[in-house]
Amino acid sequence: MAKKSFYSTRFRNIGLVTVFAVYFLILVGGIVRSTGSGMGCPDWPKCFGSWVPPTDVSQLPEDYLEVYKQKRIEKNEKLAASLDQLGFEQMAASIFSHPSQYIETEFNATKTWIEYVNRLVGVLIGIFIFLTVVYAVPYLKRDKAVFYLALGSFVLVGVQGWLGSIVVSTNLLPITVTVHMALALVLVAMLQYAVARAQKDDFDSHFVYSPKINGLLWLLGLITFGQILLGTQVREEIDIVASVLGDANREQWVEELGINFYIHRSFSILVLALHLYVAFLLYGLKDRAITKMTHFMLAIVALEIVLGIGLTYFAIPPVLQPLHLTFAALLFGLQFQLLIVYHYASREAIKKSVVVHR
Repeated sequence: MAKKSFYSTRFRNIGLVTVFAVYFLILVGGIVRSTGSGMGCPDWPKCFGSWVPPTDVSQLPEDYLEVYKQKRIEKNEKLAASLDQLGFEQMAASIFSHPSQYIETEFNATKTWIEYVNRLVGVLIGIFIFLTVVYAVPYLKRDKAVFYLALGSFVLVGVQGWLGSIVVSTNLLPITVTVHMALALVLVAMLQYAVARAQKDDFDSHFVYSPKINGLLWLLGLITFGQILLGTQVREEIDIVASVLGDANREQWVEELGINFYIHRSFSILVLALHLYVAFLLYGLKDRAITKMTHFMLAIVALEIVLGIGLTYFAIPPVLQPLHLTFAALLFGLQFQLLIVYHYASREAIKKSVVVHR
């Protein structure tokens, strides 16, 4: 029994560290985007052909802009050819039709190192998830799903690394950035579920299971997931507007945004109403753990609204952009955790009810 507890505790600890590390990476990624550092390193996995980035433009060849643009184009030609063979002709064509494809970003030491730190954090997460897989091996005999969730997370990190290289080679092609963000959220959900499933015997409650609440929790998570991806597309529009108007005209950026921004902003009213209704139902369960998480959920929703207002009416301050994204990701993670806790706690309640009636 002690041995089982040791393995369980070790897996839970590394799993939680990894989950929070992924959230930290999302924050760092948001900083990369808000500072315009996404192309701080024009190649991948190295940065300007080196494992340690340069600190001054004098360390680069005079024609570095043309050199790295050509390298990206060559890589994209191979990617487009592969996509075309797989039947994704439209996606292959979009890679070269996007205006950013032939634009190379001039060297900026600060932006280069911001992007480099982002990559280092990604490598660190890869190490954490590898350890998560190693510590999940004992679950092959107890609950294979836990191990395969951990293994799937490790594979997904590899896919994320590859996709990150595509994001760079395509010069931040919108669809690649959106998919990159979506997979990060899926990664968080897989890790959270793996950790929770490994601890499922620890859940306890006395409330009655409600398909309505379960369905609403799923709906909340899906809506938040959609809002985050829509917000990512709004972020893409901001980048385009910024390149046209320049940083000195930030107060004009919101006026130039398209329909995605107005859908994202208006839909937040419905999202708020749904959160309040679900919170009302969750408070009625009178479960300590669920009540505490509901408090945090409402607090994050309120904070997200404040950040959204700040972005809209204060010329999209760079400091608010990564915070808005990170708290949105945390909200999604918290909703998914609520769903997991509700599922396992209600299942235990049903078991107890069956035993009592017998």
